[in-house]
Amino acid sequence: MRISDEWQDYECLAAGEGEKLERWGNIILRRPEPSAMWPVEKDEEWNNVSGTYYRYKDGGGHWEFNETLPEYWTINYKDLTFKVSPTNFKHTGLFPEQATNWDFMMEKIRNSNRKIKVLNLFAYTGAATIACSRAGADVVHVDASKGMVAWAKENMQLSHLENNYIRFIVDDCLKFVEREIRRGNKYDAIVMDPPSYGRGPSGEVWKLEHNLAYLVKKCSELLSDKPLFFLINAYTTGISSTVLYNILKITLEKKYGGKVDNGEIGLPISKNGLVLPCGIYGRWQN
Repeated sequence: MRISDEWQDYECLAAGEGEKLERWGNIILRRPEPSAMWPVEKDEEWNNVSGTYYRYKDGGGHWEFNETLPEYWTINYKDLTFKVSPTNFKHTGLFPEQATNWDFMMEKIRNSNRKIKVLNLFAYTGAATIACSRAGADVVHVDASKGMVAWAKENMQLSHLENNYIRFIVDDCLKFVEREIRRGNKYDAIVMDPPSYGRGPSGEVWKLEHNLAYLVKKCSELLSDKPLFFLINAYTTGISSTVLYNILKITLEKKYGGKVDNGEIGLPISKNGLVLPCGIYGRWQN
């Protein structure tokens, strides 16, 4: 497991019995966490929070706040700055466990000694986009949600990267990739964080188990003659990281060499030294 343990502004304070307690800067939030299935003693710390997210039995949920919070605030990871804001669907606009992947990408880009062009698919609020741009890459950022792309632009401005080449696109990721192939465009690195299920801006249906292998195959046609890395993140319950390993090995290793690895990513839990599992990854690198 790769653990994102270099945070200063974020901390998973405690987790268990389907919930987690987190510090975002100086604001404490309590949220559902299905993977935290172990027992935990929920002491007074669990009640002394800025806000709690309650999930409805039939889906969705709502926040209840014990104090007036700003509409948003910012936290830093090393030299990256991100906007944080509790949303109606439980998220805060940032997945801190991904820091280990940001470090991997930034190191690969900085050590390449050449200009790298990165394609970020299902790019959400752009944390990976900002990390790659900070490392010196040109980035094309694609997401189907206009609101998330707007949030990503705010993160770009917060990290003072306005003068870097970042192209923001609202589009269905698979359709965009197919058009890029026809245009003859090439990328040195590709990162994607596909959802289990989603819809594109024109109603296109995405199902990870049906579409992922095809998307990766099409993305391989976009890679340059000297590709640097290909990273897949996933949160789909029941899908093993070995699936990502197999897809990347079949699609990329035979053609480009390099190596593939896979596993879980997680966050350290301050209270007891345990690790909170937060998803899976598969990555190919040259």
